[in-house]
Amino acid sequence: MSKKIKIGITHGDINGVGYEVILKSFSNPQMFDLCIPILYGSPKVAAYQRKTLDISTTFSIINNAGEAEERKFSVLNCVDDDILVEFSRPDRKAGKSALMALEKAVEDYKAGLIDVIVTGPINKNTIHSDDFNFPGHTEFFEEKLGEGKKSLMILMNGDFRMALTTTHMPLKEVPNSITKELIQEKLTVFEETLKNDFGILKPRIAVFSLNPHAGDDGLLGSEEQEVIIPALKEKADEGMLCYGPYAADGFMGSGNFTHFDGVLAMYHDQGLAPFKALSMSEGVNFTAGLPVVRTSPAHGTAYDIAGKGDANEDSFRQAIYAAIDIYRNRSMNEKLVSGSIDNED
Repeated sequence: MSKKIKIGITHGDINGVGYEVILKSFSNPQMFDLCIPILYGSPKVAAYQRKTLDISTTFSIINNAGEAEERKFSVLNCVDDDILVEFSRPDRKAGKSALMALEKAVEDYKAGLIDVIVTGPINKNTIHSDDFNFPGHTEFFEEKLGEGKKSLMILMNGDFRMALTTTHMPLKEVPNSITKELIQEKLTVFEETLKNDFGILKPRIAVFSLNPHAGDDGLLGSEEQEVIIPALKEKADEGMLCYGPYAADGFMGSGNFTHFDGVLAMYHDQGLAPFKALSMSEGVNFTAGLPVVRTSPAHGTAYDIAGKGDANEDSFRQAIYAAIDIYRNRSMNEKLVSGSIDNED
């Protein structure tokens, strides 16, 4: 397991804080002890942002991922040369450059040139096009690299892991989308990733209710009685350690989340609002359930501070660490299952 992992990093929206947190993360030479980083983006943009933000990180320009060397931060150009940085400004050209980086990273991952992918923050509006008709990164990677498997969005910080049953959809569509089958699908992926990617033999999973006060026995909604409880009972009968449904406010306020290996929320803000309140600075977004290991920082483009040099790189650095740890855990698990592990590992 001493092999240095090749990490493909996509630059995201060039008008946000992506380049800042990426360059700051690799200003620490110790990062090169862990991995070989390859930034899919623009050397021109990297040089401009490094100078503008006074970041010490040096980089080498490469023509393909195979040229990346140890102890060097490599930048692979995959965008139009005329791209211009306009901090804090949503721009279609910036969205196109974000997509070009993603597509090149996917291509190189399929070719075996990189081991994992860490993505910089994108603007979901400016990247949206006929070529990127997805609500976000999660759905993009499910289609491009999922090989037919279903993804699960997990926000995590250490042992605190918050997964989502539904992700990027309008709130009014959530109730009709919550089905017994969907909950059980997400629980299955969650349990498998906790075992294979985090080494937890018998994970304990808490599940949120959809309605306030867990529906109050049907007074505030019927989804708990009709959908969520039956879904949990069937999985529990199969041997899964899943519990709930818990009212989200009391569960988080009492600190009960610390007693579980993971929490499954019903919709985006139900899970991410408490998670980011507690773990915004070091939180990591992990796309679980797919063959590819993909992580990202828990924050977005942060246009409000872009270009000011104030962005905190901790979340991005944690995304790098998480990708490395998950890749190694998954590789070790595969060897254990196949019986191919030896003393050198």
